[in-house]
Amino acid sequence: MAITQAMATSFKVAVLGGEMDFSSNTNDTFKIALYTSSATLNAATTAYTTSNEASGTGYTAGGNSLTISTAATSGGSGTTAFIDFANTTWTSATITARGALIYRNSGSGNPAVAVLDFGADKTSTGGTFEIQFPAGTNSAAIIRIA
Repeated sequence: MAITQAMATSFKVAVLGGEMDFSSNTNDTFKIALYTSSATLNAATTAYTTSNEASGTGYTAGGNSLTISTAATSGGSGTTAFIDFANTTWTSATITARGALIYRNSGSGNPAVAVLDFGADKTSTGGTFEIQFPAGTNSAAIIRIA
C-alpha cells in the first residue's frame, strides 16, 4: 500500500470534458479527505473512498470543504494555468494521516482531483491538524496545468 502524489488521470479527462468548474462562481464543491499509510492512492485513483480514511477526534469522514482562494487563472504571464485553495484545519483534533485526496463533492461519484503525499505520517494530538497549500502562483499552486 502506498500513497503517491499525483493529479488524478480521471481528473485530466474530466477537465478536458468540461466536467470540473473551478471558477469563482462555481457550483462545484471541493473537499479534502485524510488517509492513513494503509491507503493506496495515486494517479489511478478515480474517486473519494472511505477505505483507509483517517479517523479520530475532530475528524469527520469525507474531510473538510475547501475554499478556492485563487480562481482559475494563468497568473498574468507564462503558459501555466492554476488554481489554489485556502489552508484548511481540523481543530482540537487527534489524527494521524499519511496523505490526502482532493475531490469534487458535487454532482455524482465524488471524482478525484489530486492525491497529496505528506512524505511521512503527520499527527496532531488534541491540537490543530493543518494542511498548508503552497502559494497560488503558476510555479507553486497545488493544481497546475502546464
